[in-house]
Amino acid sequence: MSLLSKIEKSFRSRFSHEPSLFSAPGRINLIGEHTDYNDGLVLPAAINKYIHAAISKRDDHEIHLFSDDYDDYFKTSVDSIEPSGKLWPDYILGVVVEIQKMGKVVGGFNMAFGGDIPLGAGLSSSAALESVSAFALNAIFELELSLLQLAKIGQAAENNFVGVNCGLMDQFASIFGKKDHLIRLDCRSLEYETIPFHNQDYQIVLFDTQVKHSLASSAYNDRRRECERGVSLVRMHHPEVTSLREVSLDLLDKYVKAVDPLVYRRCQFVVREIQRLQDACEDLRAGNFESFGKRMYETHEGLKSDYEVSCPELDFLVARAKLHPEVIGARMMGGGFGGCTINLIRRDAVERIASEMLLAYKVQLNLELAIYFVSIVDGARAVDNKTLIDPSK
Repeated sequence: MSLLSKIEKSFRSRFSHEPSLFSAPGRINLIGEHTDYNDGLVLPAAINKYIHAAISKRDDHEIHLFSDDYDDYFKTSVDSIEPSGKLWPDYILGVVVEIQKMGKVVGGFNMAFGGDIPLGAGLSSSAALESVSAFALNAIFELELSLLQLAKIGQAAENNFVGVNCGLMDQFASIFGKKDHLIRLDCRSLEYETIPFHNQDYQIVLFDTQVKHSLASSAYNDRRRECERGVSLVRMHHPEVTSLREVSLDLLDKYVKAVDPLVYRRCQFVVREIQRLQDACEDLRAGNFESFGKRMYETHEGLKSDYEVSCPELDFLVARAKLHPEVIGARMMGGGFGGCTINLIRRDAVERIASEMLLAYKVQLNLELAIYFVSIVDGARAVDNKTLIDPSK
């Protein structure tokens, strides 16, 4: 039985109604790390790991939610939504609250959901849940919201209701994903374009450290402050500057390097990474995957040495990958201090290298490695045959 069929079966057994079915994917980010909160560029893509939802309207104002993954149930009213105390319902409830803020009416509904996005791996399971919820509610209540509005609703739900200060990249990728394409998203203007990524010679493979060090959240906040400090030092001489997106390496050398060497290193990484992403897009347009892969290695070195958000497990996996010429690019992905490395590996060597990495991680670090072979897919969508409002039309 497919996971989607399992979710549908869970819904029918619990609610005895005919559901509409929806899916939203998780995401990866090929290059462009820690650039989003600096008004920079990112290059995410939706992947074939999903949150699936079965949903139907109710005749009253109650919300009934069932998590198939947690085998847990929660209910409340659309008229009095408060944090659940369980966290998992809050990603859905926050979406309802944000839709209500827009003056749209959401009635009562039943919803069952589950997925195969690994938790804690940095593949944005929370954004996928927000995205599938927003997409589904938009459809069944005919709210006529645009795709961009749906992505922003998901982000706002996480910021305001869940309390996580995330950017828009995760929800944007989950909603706007396009099969065999990356999304070049400008985090300042929200302009985007899709970049083809369908080379048949290489497979995207994620090596999941399955660790998350306690430094992650505090270091993230520290890096944001350090970037803001760099901008403030430049702004003293150039008041028009509002973010690192507008700062050059020359300006950093002139106004930051001597004043605060640590902040200089942080800001230098971000400025270089924004340029590296633009160069990487040109590599893809030219079909030069080997050059693209080298930039991935450069990003990891910068994240390790200058931005200092890596960890021994991530560094081990990237260094080990580099021993194999068939791995043309590898780097840590996400906020840091755990999670996954993302790797571009020649397809004819994938199984052999995956087996070797699995063994080396166990022998050298005495840790279990999780491995995900992913492909790039379309974003959130209805997956049944009913006539539904599709905001992408």
